Amino acid sequence: MEFFRIKKDIPFMRHALTFNVISLVTFILAVFFLFTKGLHLSVEFTGGTLVEVKYQQAADLEKIRGALGKSGFSDYSVQNFGSSQDVMIRLPLKGEQNTSQLGEAVMKSLETEAPGAALSRVEFVGPQVGKELAENGAMALLLVVIGIVIYLAFRFEWRFSVSAIIANLHDVVIILGFFAFFQWEFSLSVLAAVLAVLGYSVNESVVVFDRVRETFKKVRGLSTPEVLDHAITSTISRTIITHGSTQLMVLSMLIFGGETLYYFALALTIGICFGIYSSVLVASPLVMWLGVSREQFIRQKKVVEGANEEGAVV
Repeated sequence: MEFFRIKKDIPFMRHALTFNVISLVTFILAVFFLFTKGLHLSVEFTGGTLVEVKYQQAADLEKIRGALGKSGFSDYSVQNFGSSQDVMIRLPLKGEQNTSQLGEAVMKSLETEAPGAALSRVEFVGPQVGKELAENGAMALLLVVIGIVIYLAFRFEWRFSVSAIIANLHDVVIILGFFAFFQWEFSLSVLAAVLAVLGYSVNESVVVFDRVRETFKKVRGLSTPEVLDHAITSTISRTIITHGSTQLMVLSMLIFGGETLYYFALALTIGICFGIYSSVLVASPLVMWLGVSREQFIRQKKVVEGANEEGAVV
């Protein structure tokens, strides 16, 4: 399915160096902010207090957030779980305030702004749990990267595999850089979005690489930059349809999903935008500079000596 078809190839590779310099600067800035500011980790990673309350009717999450904000709480997370009447509140543990005191303070703040809540459970989430979550998250990210490398190495060859991984990690680091620079809360849902972006971005790279391989096999007389330009240009319509429809869904979560889905959708939005950029304008130039050529996709004819006077072609 295509909305349009561009007949003349766009010379993307003519500006490959410029695009990659921009990417390198952006990547370095993201790494700089990660090291200097660090990520603003949620209670799930740092440890804190978990408060569960239950209402007789559907809970108004905005009123609950407003009540907590007026009472001086910060960095809190409020969301439904199980049903619309059950609410989970996550709070960082500050100073010498213990878990029971924090639970009492939460219930007191809800009495005026969001009355009708019954305390179900107050529980301390230790930093050890957060450490395990961080380690498991890093391991998940590593396994995804290894899986993508193996898949692309079998599907194409090592030049495409290396290029795709560099481009995809470029997307991940830039997402983390945004969260470090603006000090947005980094939670498990954001980590899930980062992992989703890895798979989403590599899909775009595979589509372009498939067209590159197909063009090398079917079209003679084109240089490597011309083949890459043709592959990217011929998949632009598909890219707009795919990423446009995905972004519409993510945008709806960003606008209407509330605080629970906000940073998840925000991470996906950044990932989709940079995923298009990296798959087209980072991975493709890297493949070109690593020396991809038509000969790598065309099987050489073997001549069997002695089969006849001139030699038989196999």
